[in-house]
Amino acid sequence: MPYDEYLEERISRILENKKVPFEAKKMMGGLCYMVDDKMCVGVIKDSLMARIDPQQYEKALNQPGARQMDFTGRPMKGYILVEPEGIDQEEDLERWIDQCLEFNPKARSSKKKKA
Repeated sequence: MPYDEYLEERISRILENKKVPFEAKKMMGGLCYMVDDKMCVGVIKDSLMARIDPQQYEKALNQPGARQMDFTGRPMKGYILVEPEGIDQEEDLERWIDQCLEFNPKARSSKKKKA
């Protein structure tokens, strides 16, 4: 299983209920949800990838199931992986998604600008 399709459905349902326009893209061996052309939230294996305000990073790491995202061997500040036990309850998943959506307007886009 490349990534948890049930978690994908749960995230999509929450974003749709909030009427957030998004695009789901397969990347990094998982699925990323792009909001306003910026990586917002995603699924990697059975974990939630959350892009949050870097100023909230240390506090967020103390939440149940949260750990550093470190694909390259170095933690990526502002990106957190949340293990299944931290998102089992719908309200916990929604709380993480809300944090991602709150930061999204301030996040930098990595989309290449056309010259």
